[in-house]
Amino acid sequence: MQNLAPIALFVYNRPEHTRRTISYLQKNLLADESRLFIFSDAAKTEADNPKVDEVRQIIHEVEGFKSVKVTERARNLGLAESVISGVTQLVNEYNKVIVFEDDLLSSPYTLQYFNEGLTRFAKEEKVMHIGAYMYNLRDKGLPQTFFFRAATSWGWATWARAWKDFEPDADVLLKQFDKKKTNQFSIEGTMNFWKQLTDFKAGKNDSWAIRWYASIFLKGGLTLNPSVSFVHNIGNDGSGVHSNKENMYAVQIAQKPVTEFPKQIREDEKAYQAIKNFLKNRKGTLVQRGIRFVRQIQIRYFVRKA
Repeated sequence: MQNLAPIALFVYNRPEHTRRTISYLQKNLLADESRLFIFSDAAKTEADNPKVDEVRQIIHEVEGFKSVKVTERARNLGLAESVISGVTQLVNEYNKVIVFEDDLLSSPYTLQYFNEGLTRFAKEEKVMHIGAYMYNLRDKGLPQTFFFRAATSWGWATWARAWKDFEPDADVLLKQFDKKKTNQFSIEGTMNFWKQLTDFKAGKNDSWAIRWYASIFLKGGLTLNPSVSFVHNIGNDGSGVHSNKENMYAVQIAQKPVTEFPKQIREDEKAYQAIKNFLKNRKGTLVQRGIRFVRQIQIRYFVRKA
């Protein structure tokens, strides 16, 4: 396969997660033909310095790719600014990009899936994003791949033509929503996407991902997704700056390549209903939700005390 997309890997202060993420990427078909660009954010506090230094030692020893280029940030950008600047840099140079963070285990066929999707839908303006993660859906009769409205951020890819429509200004995004769009955006109230966007406006999160999804949604764009996940997120263990400890999003990684892509550029209604059903029921009963909430409070307490 020619003209493979560059891979952007964003890392910070989790050496073991980073090591495992890279190990799985190295086992991908097409890894040895792909350019890897690693962006290492600087420590936010002095306490983070040892782990950041350990991560930087790991990434300078990476092999198994066509080339490896490491960018060490001189100041702490935070995940959002780091991702936005890194993705912009690479799409400007290569017209497309595959994006990983430091807590994603990938299938041996993940890079193949991304590159085939990027090639197949390169000129389809409505297709703006390719996601590798998919929830553990109960409906096993879905097609291998399908189009959906929301953009997942656990392993993804896009083109320069789509990324140019990324709108970082929350005010610009928010004023385009009415009650109907808000309901559609939040998958009929089953996912807190709208709250994530308003929380960003209020300074309660620093999410690039919710602004990217909102940009796609307001443009009428679609995202390509697999019915069986090509990545598993190992960051939901309480170790990440932006993650809680939970297992509702755990999946088994696909061990077969994608051989079929959608023939029509439209949202798959069956997949939409399957995802809506998963999101509606993902947190379990009230008792299960209560137990999870208490555990997360305990984890945050002990992390602060550590």
